[in-house]
Amino acid sequence: MLERGETYDETLRRFAWRIPERFNIGTACSDRHADGSGRPALIFEENDGQVATLSFDDLARASNRFANLLAHHGIGRGERVGILLPQSPQTAITHLGTYKLGAIALPLFIQFGPEALEHRLGHSGASVLVTDVENIGKVEAIRDALPELKTIIVVGGAGHLDFAGEMAKASDRFTAAETRADDPALIIYTSGTTGKPKGALHAHRVLLGHLPGVQMPQEFFPQAGDLFWTPADWAWIGGLLDALLPSLYCGVPVLASRARKFDPEAALALMARRKVRNAFLPPTALKLMRQVRDPRRFGMAMRSIGTGGETLGADMLDWSTETFGFPVNEFYGQTEANLLVSNCASLFPVRPGSMGRAVPGHRVAVISAEGKELPAGEHGLIAVNRPDPVMMLEYWRQPEATAAKFIGDWLVTGDTGARDEEGYFWFQGRDDDIISSGSYRIGPGDIEDCLIRHPAVLMVAVVGSPDPIRTEVVKAFVLPKPGIVPSDALAAEIQAFVRERLAAYQYPREIEFVTQLPMTATGKIRRKDLRDLEIERKRAAAGS
Repeated sequence: MLERGETYDETLRRFAWRIPERFNIGTACSDRHADGSGRPALIFEENDGQVATLSFDDLARASNRFANLLAHHGIGRGERVGILLPQSPQTAITHLGTYKLGAIALPLFIQFGPEALEHRLGHSGASVLVTDVENIGKVEAIRDALPELKTIIVVGGAGHLDFAGEMAKASDRFTAAETRADDPALIIYTSGTTGKPKGALHAHRVLLGHLPGVQMPQEFFPQAGDLFWTPADWAWIGGLLDALLPSLYCGVPVLASRARKFDPEAALALMARRKVRNAFLPPTALKLMRQVRDPRRFGMAMRSIGTGGETLGADMLDWSTETFGFPVNEFYGQTEANLLVSNCASLFPVRPGSMGRAVPGHRVAVISAEGKELPAGEHGLIAVNRPDPVMMLEYWRQPEATAAKFIGDWLVTGDTGARDEEGYFWFQGRDDDIISSGSYRIGPGDIEDCLIRHPAVLMVAVVGSPDPIRTEVVKAFVLPKPGIVPSDALAAEIQAFVRERLAAYQYPREIEFVTQLPMTATGKIRRKDLRDLEIERKRAAAGS
């Protein structure tokens, strides 16, 4: 944990990693606070307004039951446990019980369609899946393609093992596995640049590695009275390791809600009603909140807000200060190595457009393509040096991709930028084709693989097109097969084709039919040319 100094430099000097040899996320986030006092751990508000509260004592017992449940069904240490659930008590219980057993959690986003789920469950070799009645149909559709999936447990039953029934039969006493800090704990799949998404395998130490990066944007979290909420799904590293697990580790209660779609007015009302003190709000959420009439009328009790995924400009910083009474702190990271750079307004001035300064404990630099650290002011690749407890162990079952992620001991983020004389980092752009849309980082490869299977599509290129709210939207340039006549109806059909198979956030919101695509001499599509074209078009449209 960070010890606050008078300045950033003093805080930096005071910090040193203290990673124990043995560490288990499950016991650290429940048992260490289960002291019989009944202190709240999870506050769950249903869509109908009903509220359920679980104490750390409840969470410790329930996660023990789930660990015993897994063991009863033959699931052992190192096996992968798929978790396809929304924000809910069952999601937290499943995660912590999985870690206690020494198994590996596989968070899955509930908006994933059958093809996206098939890849992640199949590639990870998941032995068990926990889901609910709303999502089991997608799994049943691909069940035959998942020979390693032995057990399915469903909240609500729906013809499968019933979560509540199985939990009731399990003991609430369990001796957690003696896991080392470097033992595998979870796999989170990234957005693939080309081809399928890759599984970033993280160790139990990843939670400890996140703590300084949570403390900085959350203004030296935890403090008395803190209560954390995020609209980000717990299947993503932002929801899971920027919010849920660090809060539980620190003994801070977490508010969970099950909203199907982000509603800015409802979110402001929720934060006020539940007296939320701390939040991780993606930039898109903040932009939508800005459109709400007089947001201060809700009477919120916020103390800190962190955001990441897109650079905030001076206007948004001014608005956040006026609305919440303090600046929003931007931070930076990615699935493979998260929360590396952050702002902390009470520790040093926030400079509009800057991601902040390196979080203590992480050696972050701007390097050349040869791995040489560049001086202040020069643009290059943003990278972090290993060893680092927040860094992934590897890409699951992809040693070549793991090796390609590094230049020497530098893990290269895929972003380019510069660091100034005072250590502030400034984002320039991606050095690959990742699309930044809302709070999602979307790879074109998965979408192109899906689109090319549509019977009307001969070739396709997917890029990000500028958007004032989402930063970018997914756009597909489609070359139809001979004889196919482009139409609005065909575009809608193609969009639905992707939504049904991948996820709602991945479908192309814009489709343009073309007669040719820009190609390299070796036959590769030049996505950069299409991105540049979109930038020029949107810029011209905005100026007209």
